[in-house]
Formats: sequence, structure tokens, C-alpha cells
Amino acid sequence: MEIRIDKNVVEFSPDSDTETKQLEDLWRLIVDCARFNRKMVPIGEYIPSQKNMARFVIEGEISDELQEKFADREGRYVCLTCNKYVILKQGDQVPICCGKLMEFYD
Repeated sequence: MEIRIDKNVVEFSPDSDTETKQLEDLWRLIVDCARFNRKMVPIGEYIPSQKNMARFVIEGEISDELQEKFADREGRYVCLTCNKYVILKQGDQVPICCGKLMEFYD
């Protein structure tokens, strides 16, 4: 596996079919377009002269079901992360944006 680092961007390029499958499995474990993405956080230490292996823990929740919520009143619902908003009527389903349910904003 080739690893390239460009400032704060890391690229992984698999060198075999096995590594491609492993990278795809890791991607599916971490990336969730509809909700929060999980993140890899280093644990322990990496000292190649002692043990040539780095360890990471994957943080964040895994949820198999999308949260479902309906607007309890008519008005503007806002994503507090990206500031996108929608106008909903009472009973409309509240959309998910940036991994969380949009919130009522008066």
C-alpha cells in the first residue's frame, strides 16, 4: 500500500486486489454520507525500529437506521453546520443535513 501525504490530506493507493478490498471495507466503515462520518484516531505509539505497525481506533457511532422526525410546527428548519435551510409545514419530515437532523429556527 502506498501512502502519500500532502499537507493535511492523506492518500492511500492499494497495490493489490486484497488491499483494494481492505481499503473499500475501511471506507464503508468510516464514511456515511447521510449521517456522521466516523474518524480514525491513533492509539499507542509508532516506532518502526521496535514494531513496524501503526494502530488506530475508529471513533463515532454506527447506526443502521436513519432518525425520523416530523416538524411539530410550520417554519424554517436550519442545518447548524452549513446554514442551509428549508421551510417545512407541520407534519413534514425533517431532513438530515451534514449528518444531523435540521433544527427549527424561529
